Amino acid sequence: MNLRTEDREAAAAIYRRYKEPFLTTIKGALSKEWLLRAEGVQVLHGFETTGDAQAYLLSNLFNQDVVTALSPYLQNSPDIRIYAVV
Repeated sequence: MNLRTEDREAAAAIYRRYKEPFLTTIKGALSKEWLLRAEGVQVLHGFETTGDAQAYLLSNLFNQDVVTALSPYLQNSPDIRIYAVV
């Protein structure tokens, strides 16, 4: 995610607010990590399956809660990717 430096703490607070609900209510959720980079922030989500990851992107928690809360801070649309470890 591309965030202005001054908005990173507000975005981190949103991450912290929704980490526990993600881990306890989303099917297949295994982990959620906040990574700071010079060019932006990444949030890595771990799931049991790629299907669980795809389902999360359609969930109310993601679309109504997380995306709505982060929207004021995003400089552009986030780059969302799903990877499988084989």
